[in-house]
Amino acid sequence: MFKRVFLFLATNILVVLTVSLILNLLLPAMGIKVGGGIYGLAIFCGVFGMVGAFISLAMSRWVAKRAYNIQLINNDTRDFHAREIYEMVVRLSRQAGLNTVPEVGIYNAKEPNAFATGPSKNKSLMAFSTGLLNSMNREEIEAVAAHEMTHITNGDMVTMTLLTGIANALVMFIARLAAMAIDNFLSDEDGNGGLGYFGYIMVVMLLETVLMILASIPIAAFSRYREFKADAGAAKITSPRAMASALQRLGEMTQIPQQKDSFATAKISSSKRMSLFATHPSLEDRIARLRQMQVK
Repeated sequence: MFKRVFLFLATNILVVLTVSLILNLLLPAMGIKVGGGIYGLAIFCGVFGMVGAFISLAMSRWVAKRAYNIQLINNDTRDFHAREIYEMVVRLSRQAGLNTVPEVGIYNAKEPNAFATGPSKNKSLMAFSTGLLNSMNREEIEAVAAHEMTHITNGDMVTMTLLTGIANALVMFIARLAAMAIDNFLSDEDGNGGLGYFGYIMVVMLLETVLMILASIPIAAFSRYREFKADAGAAKITSPRAMASALQRLGEMTQIPQQKDSFATAKISSSKRMSLFATHPSLEDRIARLRQMQVK
């Protein structure tokens, strides 16, 4: 529930920076001029911005499996409890009308977590941490699975990709315009001085990094909106009480000290500390909405 967006955004930033290196180094070395005026630059950044986002989406399952050492499970898995989880996802897939059952996996982590990712409804992955499976009862696990299934059926990753692609294009375009403006400001009337070739590249890369961080604010806001929708979807498939109970359990688990790692920002954040960069609403807000659904 808390790693899907982080993995995608982290991969996207790496892809965008890689694309920028290609634009700034390899193409000029081959004698290929990027852009062709402002409009040409805008089109070029638009194309490569969207391509970068969709490459991130295409890589999402591969990245997740390797980042968390996910062990895939199926009907042939010997472990009875793991097989039960797979059968649960199969049943939810049929309820959701999916043509293909998502890949289902388990990864070893003390933190309670689950996420779904993938380029399409028929090419998706749903993963559960051992911490979540060991701390929740069957009803709560099913609610979490239904939440992730709703993300898949709603096509949230594709929508996120389109939004990120637009952000990528704007970031690449604005960074180059700003770098050109700085270069022109530092140059004299004869065109001497300025940033220089490598100085221009460094400024572009720095600006892109900063702008990508700022661009993550509206993307995070959209993610928070989709989390509420996924909670509502899970409540309809299971029940508002089951989904609220699962979130309550997650809230209890956050009180246990967790070992920090490079993916710490993707974990459950304290409900008392929300920020513009938070990809999930506070647990209190999510539980309150689910309880309102119970009353109705």
